[in-house]
Amino acid sequence: MKFNEIATVSGKSGLYKVLKPTRGGVILESMDEKKSKLVVGANQRVSILGEISMYTMTEEGATPLEEVMKKIEKEFQGDLGLDATADADELNAFLKHVLPDYDDTKVYPSDIKKLVSWYKIIRTFAPETLEEQVEEGESEEKEA
Repeated sequence: MKFNEIATVSGKSGLYKVLKPTRGGVILESMDEKKSKLVVGANQRVSILGEISMYTMTEEGATPLEEVMKKIEKEFQGDLGLDATADADELNAFLKHVLPDYDDTKVYPSDIKKLVSWYKIIRTFAPETLEEQVEEGESEEKEA
């Protein structure tokens, strides 16, 4: 599974796997034990994780969420030491450790809570998403 196949729906908690588009929206499957299906119409806001970024103070102005989550996986390998109910100071310190140049005026504690909870969902139900993808050219070079 890739980040472009995972979505979030505004007003609903959790993450969803994109199954297929319909005429008036998209069919989603919850990423939990229930695997419940949901048809989301065009009037609801669906965000694809591959298109979400976190504000930074860098020249680019943002870092893709996929990159941030892969840094978290590389550094913590699932043991974050905090959860989404942590206080704002803990959440800010955690993100400062992972993404030192994040823009603390634009990234709110609620955003960091979402990051932590989404990371845990992906780590549980789609861990392959967090693995570093080796480019085909690189793997051929290593074999030679």
